[in-house]
Amino acid sequence: MTDLIEVKTADLAGEALAWAVAKADGLQPRLEAPHYGNGWRVFCDTTFGNSKRYNPLEDWALVGPLKIKHRIGDGPIRGGWVAHPSRPNEPTDWMEAADPLTAICRAVVVKISGWAVQVPKELMP
Repeated sequence: MTDLIEVKTADLAGEALAWAVAKADGLQPRLEAPHYGNGWRVFCDTTFGNSKRYNPLEDWALVGPLKIKHRIGDGPIRGGWVAHPSRPNEPTDWMEAADPLTAICRAVVVKISGWAVQVPKELMP
């Protein structure tokens, strides 16, 4: 197993955020080592027994059900996006990002796992 480091949820991006979302959703993510010019990537097993790239930052089909399940609100703000976990009147809970998928993913993680999470050190810059 890889070494894990603690990271603020608001600072998560890329594969580290994908890992945190998978863990928060109860999945068992695994890392695939860099090859063919790619960096470390997150994969999860499917219900059919094979493995698939897990990237909620590019796939509304993954994020949409999480948004509904966890009642995440979102919207544009100051040239970016904000998402909040079920409490729109408490701006301290808002997760900001440049795009809606990242903001929603951060809000899901903060609602389930908290303000700081453990991610593999390989996924951090």
